Amino acid sequence: MDTSVDRIAEPWGSRTPYGRHGKWPERVDTYLADGIAPDEVQRWVRAASILHSDGDAMDIAVKDDRMVGVRGLASDRVNHGRLGPKDLFGWQANSSEDRLTRPLIREGGRLVPCDWETAMSRVAARSQDLLDERGPGSIGFYTSGQLFLEEYYTLAVLARGGIGTNHLDGNTRMCTSTAAEALKESFGCDGQPGSFDDIDHADVIALFGHNLPETQPVQWMRVLDRLSGDDPPRLVCVDPRPTPAARLATVHLAPRGGTNVALLNALLHEIIRTGRIDQEYIAAHTVGFDELKKRVADCTPEWAAGICDVPAGAIREAADILGSAERLLSTVLQGVYQSHQATAAAVQINNLHLIRGMLGRPGAGVLQMNGQPTAQNTRECGANGDLPGFRNWENDQHVADLAKVWNVTPETIPHYGPPTHAMQMFRYAEQGSIRMLWISGTNPAVSLPELARIRSILAQDRLFVVVQDLFLTETAQLADVVLPAATWGEKTGTFTNADRTVHICDKAVEPPGEARPDLDIFLDYASRMGFKDKDGAPLVTWHDPESAFEAWKRCSAGRPCDYTGITYAGLRRGSGIQWPCNEEFPEGTGRLYTDGISWAHPDTCESYGKDLVTGASTTVVEYRSLNPDGKALLKAAGYLPPHEEPSEAYPFQLTTGRTIYHFHTRTKTGRAPQLNAAAPDVWVEASAEDTDKLGWREGDLMEVVTPRGSLRARLRVTDIRPGLLFVPFHYGYWDTPAGHGPREGTPGRAANETTVTDWDPVSKQPLFKTAAAALRLVARGEEADNSAPTTAASAPARAGSGTATVGGPTAYASQAYGDKREGSGA
Repeated sequence: MDTSVDRIAEPWGSRTPYGRHGKWPERVDTYLADGIAPDEVQRWVRAASILHSDGDAMDIAVKDDRMVGVRGLASDRVNHGRLGPKDLFGWQANSSEDRLTRPLIREGGRLVPCDWETAMSRVAARSQDLLDERGPGSIGFYTSGQLFLEEYYTLAVLARGGIGTNHLDGNTRMCTSTAAEALKESFGCDGQPGSFDDIDHADVIALFGHNLPETQPVQWMRVLDRLSGDDPPRLVCVDPRPTPAARLATVHLAPRGGTNVALLNALLHEIIRTGRIDQEYIAAHTVGFDELKKRVADCTPEWAAGICDVPAGAIREAADILGSAERLLSTVLQGVYQSHQATAAAVQINNLHLIRGMLGRPGAGVLQMNGQPTAQNTRECGANGDLPGFRNWENDQHVADLAKVWNVTPETIPHYGPPTHAMQMFRYAEQGSIRMLWISGTNPAVSLPELARIRSILAQDRLFVVVQDLFLTETAQLADVVLPAATWGEKTGTFTNADRTVHICDKAVEPPGEARPDLDIFLDYASRMGFKDKDGAPLVTWHDPESAFEAWKRCSAGRPCDYTGITYAGLRRGSGIQWPCNEEFPEGTGRLYTDGISWAHPDTCESYGKDLVTGASTTVVEYRSLNPDGKALLKAAGYLPPHEEPSEAYPFQLTTGRTIYHFHTRTKTGRAPQLNAAAPDVWVEASAEDTDKLGWREGDLMEVVTPRGSLRARLRVTDIRPGLLFVPFHYGYWDTPAGHGPREGTPGRAANETTVTDWDPVSKQPLFKTAAAALRLVARGEEADNSAPTTAASAPARAGSGTATVGGPTAYASQAYGDKREGSGA
């Protein structure tokens, strides 16, 4: 049976109900360019989506050497054939006319085209000059969450083993560093405990600061299908916005921004007070329960209600559901991660699962989710602040082991201190100790906080900026050298999603002009720099994606993220594979910690942990004393108020976030016609209670002001909690006359004009959820002036307000049920 659905108006498509412990039915979603019939497709090329962290498997349709559509892969464990709106339409950005096709170098203040030899020679020459004059600490690398594993690993080797710099991090610092840190704090090591398959078995699903319907829409389809089937799960949703999950939740808690720790401590208090804990599991697999119990002893629902502005009865009801669950699945994302006590809060969710023994069984798991699509690989490969293979930079044996893999001396690998996080790297660039910053596949001139400061850093004459990207982004416009990169569908590589599933993306078409794969650019740089191992042989010995993957397998051997059982050929079969995959687990591993905690021993752990309040590192002596047997750690944390509270001048809290139709800074999705039309410009959401009181209306032109800056946007009146404003962070300036920033003297468009330079002390993840802000009326508008989506969390409070979000004839995608002839991977 086939149906066709407008996937802009109905982002999650049609329902395929199934009951608890059942198999999620297949549904193959397909979108082909206008005028292309399925039998005209000449090739289907295996891939997976890089526009979110779900890793939806798909095939790319090719005709006459150009992409003409996509089709979900029914046999894949992640999506069972389904695709979200960005998956269906985002590929069209690849063929945009404004793709970069030649390198650019700055001459006389202007970027001018050149050949690769000229551009790379300039990059290599500046690198060598800086190494000679200022040493390896003068060079930094800031990468993405969208490259492939092979590219991150090569970058990590050349940066840490070749240049010898400690300054390598990714924009994943902003989306996933808290996930990694929370896992290390609780389990001694990174690695997602749960699996998306847990949705099939859970009787309670709790979403903590996670707008699953918009950030991982395919897994939300899975939840919707469970809710439509027999024995549906109960939902507990913690979110200040009226997300689709909140609307369907048994209990929806909408706390004041920055109060997650207080709320979670109250939930733990109630669960412990009512005795709904697994004493046997706690005794066998954890340390720290007595301290946790003592810490939350006074954290009653009434106490938390006064902090969080949530009814005590609702907290008690949520605790009752969480405490009585037979199989509890929790998911966590930016509502927890982008706050001042991010890690402390995320760890309390791990604590909830540990004291209830809710790990390692079908339906019982925690998903500390990722934001960026290939964020997991930055963490594994050492391109996101840690050493490759989840090695501990404070453990000399781990460093020696890595040095052996690379055939360098341990002293070659910088491990005198923690790897530099992104926010510190930009501070070093601002202060002048970093003199060269190589930015690959990301756009900090829109995505980092306090943009006026970021633009001033990137525009410094003393800072040599290299940008490697698809388009002349806001950041690229400030660069000294711009390198045109190939993207998904134009190169081959692998990546790993948020539940440890590894997929392959094969090259389907040639990149435009002279654009090159990121791997080729890094290999070229390594060759020009002449990086050698300790025997004088080339440090980087691989030459293409598959040989790079094999090199990574050797680095991952024996580590938690063991890839040694995965091959390119295996990934091209019917489904992605979850690591660890090795001789012991040749088919991959669905869930971690099925038989206790395995990577928290002092000799094997990735981290000895940090103080959850100050971020100060725990020493190895302290860790051995606390956890000699390598159990999970129950780490308690007290509540601290946000660093910036509302005031008379700035009476609102401002949170930034995402819409289902766009990815990151919109460089791709803004060039996909259906996605851009669904959400073409920035908006600001405020509650009906606040706007009624102040006389503001849907469509009014507003100015959002904080101590850092301001932006203008149309008003959307929603059921968001009173006192809170929401602005999507996707919008920058590349499609405005100004180019890379607001015109002088005019208000901005980007949310991060207003956000604060501040971060969680443990994970170093920036704060995007708790700025104090004012909202001012600039001019009256009409409802029709507002182009904000009327779907999902941005739906207007009053039905019929705003212009309904529909895609029209060009947004219809087919849905095929029970048809294994197409998209089966057979």
